[in-house]
Amino acid sequence: MSMEKSARPGRMIVVGNEKGGSGKSTVAMHVAVALMKAGQTVATIDLDSRQRSLTHYVDNRRAWAHRIGRELDVPQHLCPDAAVGSESERCTALADAIDALTEHHGFIVIDTPGHDGALSRLAHSMADTLITPLNDSFLDFDVLGTVDPETFAVSDPSHYAQMVQEVRRQRSLEGGSIDWVVMRNRLSMIGTRNKRLVGGALQELSQRLEFRMVEGFAERMIFREFYPRGLTALDDFNEVTLGTRPTMSHATARQEVASLLNSLNLGMLASKAEASPPDGDVNERDRHAA
Repeated sequence: MSMEKSARPGRMIVVGNEKGGSGKSTVAMHVAVALMKAGQTVATIDLDSRQRSLTHYVDNRRAWAHRIGRELDVPQHLCPDAAVGSESERCTALADAIDALTEHHGFIVIDTPGHDGALSRLAHSMADTLITPLNDSFLDFDVLGTVDPETFAVSDPSHYAQMVQEVRRQRSLEGGSIDWVVMRNRLSMIGTRNKRLVGGALQELSQRLEFRMVEGFAERMIFREFYPRGLTALDDFNEVTLGTRPTMSHATARQEVASLLNSLNLGMLASKAEASPPDGDVNERDRHAA
């Protein structure tokens, strides 16, 4: 995987959605590791100081690397304490921390909490790329827009979409822009009526709100199994690193991640990830499970 250095130091990649359980931390970790494997200097920030999913992910990765005696790319990580200081003071501290990190890191990846808040809004306003993972259901679609119960046509943008519109307008007035990417996550591996209807509603809304819609990760257990060891689909596919025999599910997950990375337009070439099969044998049953 190769990549040219970003012309703008400290490019901000924010993973945001005001609904929990959409896969934000998984996406943030995969993007951060991909950037490091491409030779970039990366820092990560976890703004959910209560849940701390990304923080635990990074800690798990560091601990697993020590346990197996292998080097794994680990970003410099920060998780601000939301209980310290006033709201204004916390926002100032976050902005100062980001300024300090950009002096030594080409990319900052920020994982935001599943609710509105001053720190989350500040992070969104600073994003160069905003990734919104969205589970492929109308229950989760509601964070972006409301739909007619009979026709499934989109009527109005919802609270989160309105917030993103506000920060994008402000960013435009300042001469900048935010590339908003809505990622359909936990996709069913078979065609369903729900999948088609959600896709149509997202396509309609993307034209109104000017975001890019991309397909993300399918609903596969392998992504959940990565978390306790801090691993990603881009790590070495061998039994020592994974702690288990590699399977076709590992290979398919890597292809999905490579496809997402290419769609983000970060200058990354994911051909290495796409071409690398798992090391070792693959169980026959996993060929069907993938």
